Amino acid sequence: MIHLEKADPRVHRAVLGEEARQRGQLEMIASENFVSEAVREAMGTVLTHKYAEGVPGRRYYGGCEFADAVEDLARTRAKRLFGAAHANVQPHSGAQANMAAYFGFLDPGDTIVGMNLSHGGHLTHGSPVNFSGRLFRVAAYGVRSSDGLVDFDLVRDTVRRVRPKLIMTGASAYPRILDFAAFGEIAREAGAVHVVDLAHVAGLVAAGVHPSPVPHADIVTTTTHKTLRGPRGGLVLCRAEHARLIDRMVFPFTQGGPLMHVIAAKAVALGEALSPNFRDYGRAVVANARTLAGTLMERGVKLVSGGTDTHLVLVDLLGRDLTGKDAEQALERAGITVNKNTVPGETRSPFVTSGLRIGTPALTSRGMGEAEMRRIGGWIADILERPGDEGLGEEIRRRTTELCSRFPLFAAPPRASSA
Repeated sequence: MIHLEKADPRVHRAVLGEEARQRGQLEMIASENFVSEAVREAMGTVLTHKYAEGVPGRRYYGGCEFADAVEDLARTRAKRLFGAAHANVQPHSGAQANMAAYFGFLDPGDTIVGMNLSHGGHLTHGSPVNFSGRLFRVAAYGVRSSDGLVDFDLVRDTVRRVRPKLIMTGASAYPRILDFAAFGEIAREAGAVHVVDLAHVAGLVAAGVHPSPVPHADIVTTTTHKTLRGPRGGLVLCRAEHARLIDRMVFPFTQGGPLMHVIAAKAVALGEALSPNFRDYGRAVVANARTLAGTLMERGVKLVSGGTDTHLVLVDLLGRDLTGKDAEQALERAGITVNKNTVPGETRSPFVTSGLRIGTPALTSRGMGEAEMRRIGGWIADILERPGDEGLGEEIRRRTTELCSRFPLFAAPPRASSA
């Protein structure tokens, strides 16, 4: 970063500070991960200069020969990885991928059904503070209070009552496997479009450790970061009959020129996800999450649904004086980065919350395994028991720093498939 240091030392210092934070803390936010150096390099290439509105072979600008090559590679790899008929790799984010899916089939005022935000859903699944809740009528389903699992009786009853035009399946804080086949059946019975937001578990699906929604959905959207371990961005998969519609909804309806440097990084990450090593990675992510969950429960920490099948655990602090916000801050002082999160039955503000969302993708990318998860789970339980104990926080911070030094970032970069 020689040029950055000379041109803008303040930005340079901030970047170095963030790099030091990532290297020296246990990153356990479930939606974050560490990309390979090859992905980072792709994002810093001259492709950032190129306007390429349209799709490969049908651009509105000249000089797109190499932009076409990169985007075609990303699309081909995405289709192969997920077994989809069509892929659009241009969305700038998962939210914009969802926007394209909605506007392909809905008009403002149409009804959608999605998961309640406090039960594990996402802002774009119908929250009133999001475009999805502002533009469409929304009926939400949730989880049972008895076991924290999706209540399919409630889903069916809700769908029969409101007769939605679209059903959104997916979650941002649901620790169990989602039954895409069951949602697909409900959607077909109702004559509704079935959209699956795969963002959190896309990498687990790619690795074969989570069922795929592709056979059961009309449209599948996802981010390309999180468990997929690519750059921050979005992706839409769909059946062949929806291909041209989805392409038009991405451009020109919801966004302008694609970010070709990010699409290049998506191509690299998708190539990495096609490699055998990525399957090992996905299995390790889930094994680490289950070990972490078991350790926390052994220490008396309550988890939503009593465990996990995926990459995350959701700590339930309902009924305790300790808030999610206070727990997040206490853990960060100890060198463990998580995020406060709402939980089913939430009684506090989204800025305070009664839960914590904790994930294993980033630490698994650093090479940590189940032995480390047991140690970290013990440290988290210690902090939750004594969040105000400064001496304990300092001692655990020393231990987390030492653990990070044993698992440096980019120690073993993934190899991409030749596809």
